[in-house]
Amino acid sequence: MRDKRGFTLIEILVVVFILALLAALVGPKVIGRTDDAKIAEAKIQIKNLETALKLYKLDNGFYPTTEQGLEALVKKPASAPVPEKYRDGGYLEKRSVPKDPWGNPYIYLSPGSHGDFDLSSYGADGKAGGEGKDADINNWEID
Repeated sequence: MRDKRGFTLIEILVVVFILALLAALVGPKVIGRTDDAKIAEAKIQIKNLETALKLYKLDNGFYPTTEQGLEALVKKPASAPVPEKYRDGGYLEKRSVPKDPWGNPYIYLSPGSHGDFDLSSYGADGKAGGEGKDADINNWEID
């Protein structure tokens, strides 16, 4: 007779049970971290935009106006004040202004009420204010 080897139904059920138990324990912890990752990404993008704005000022002596917005970092503004020493290729590597991790545009005000400019993301809900994942992320609050 042939020696048939395989898994019994009990062995398969035990393995499935162990995998389900691991998924139940680990899943919520991993899934809950996506909001933290998006908040961290927004802070990094705000810092990168701040650096680009500072380079713009270093070259031109002023920040883009609120009306010119962050688009001034990728395309030379045509409205006053027009930068005289605008860098070829703009000030952002990808030549496009990123959206925040939730797909919303960053809010830019110049002059700002907290400094030369204010740069914010409204968080997951896309609205001013909020708590937790919906909280605003502001450049003046980032260390």
